Amino acid sequence: MSGTDVKASVLHGTRDLRVDIRRLPEPAADEVQVAVQATGICGSDLHYFRHFRNGPIQVREPLTLGHESAGVVVAVPASGSSLKVGDRVALEVGLPCENCDLCRQGRYNICRGLSFRSSAKAFPHAQGTLQERINHPARWCHKLPDSLSLEHGALVEPLAVAMHARDRAGLKSGSTVLVLGAGAVGLLCAAVSKVAGAKTVVIADILEDRVKFALDNGFADAGHTVPIPTPRPETVEDKLAYAQDLAERLKALTVKGGAETVGEAAVTFECTGVESCMQTAIYATQPGGKILIIGMGTPVQTLPVMAASLKEVDLVGVFRYANTYREAIDLLASGNPLLPDVYKLITHRFKGLVSVPAAFDTAAKVKDEKGDLVIKVMIDMTH
Repeated sequence: MSGTDVKASVLHGTRDLRVDIRRLPEPAADEVQVAVQATGICGSDLHYFRHFRNGPIQVREPLTLGHESAGVVVAVPASGSSLKVGDRVALEVGLPCENCDLCRQGRYNICRGLSFRSSAKAFPHAQGTLQERINHPARWCHKLPDSLSLEHGALVEPLAVAMHARDRAGLKSGSTVLVLGAGAVGLLCAAVSKVAGAKTVVIADILEDRVKFALDNGFADAGHTVPIPTPRPETVEDKLAYAQDLAERLKALTVKGGAETVGEAAVTFECTGVESCMQTAIYATQPGGKILIIGMGTPVQTLPVMAASLKEVDLVGVFRYANTYREAIDLLASGNPLLPDVYKLITHRFKGLVSVPAAFDTAAKVKDEKGDLVIKVMIDMTH
């Protein structure tokens, strides 16, 4: 059988990552073969690593993780390709059917037939990018300009999520934006809001160092460290009272050096998936505003729906991205002065497939052994 043997990081069970050898065939007529050289670890990867499942989705066979990736084209089909050997590409790893109504409408991210690398939703699973080489459709390999590194290419994936959320929000210049959760995606939502001309970006998180990072690096104009209540509210009434109080605190924030309070948000990006944050979002968003549901957390939540309804606040789902990859690359390459330095999100780097378990152990922490903040962990697979 023609092809080549490649090494792959493979998850066999909870926290059980091994380096296996698998056979990779020659690329098909519509594919190119890519040497994967930079991969960021995502929250969904961490769920699989720590629990061998992601919410209700159970892993049913050994699974290679990784989907925030970039690499170099090393082989093209004999029939030719729009790409050539040596091209550096960011990999868009969700492969839709391209024939259904949703795909024809451009909403291919919610195609029922979508296959997404590193996800166990479909069976057989679509193997992820933490392997030496993959074959991937050329149309979903986005060429990188010379000005961008492969690590930038790996950041395109989470940036595309934030840009898709921005599009779903219909974010207008001059708006006040609230971001709940200052992890990588929350920070990128803040960044794209800046580029879109938001008047004020407010960010909140339970970790003070994350809020400080956002403020110090220009991702947000005002921030709040959310105290964890002791004791935690138990009844629905107490939980909603806590959320209302937190919303009032957020609205009362001021931008450094100013006296005017930020007030209600026109757009709230909810990036935690935590019930209390969704409740807070409803109370903190202005009449006619929108809440973007980005965080994948508590699957069943009790929400003050009438509070949203009476203000005509829209609750808008966000699932991955569609039609934003090329725009994300262009933004990173643009030198736009409104864009904070997203490269700073990469706080930790690991080298090679053998380091993948250690990389995942670090990504699962909010701070490393030295006490330094962990935001985005990147794995370098160059030889």
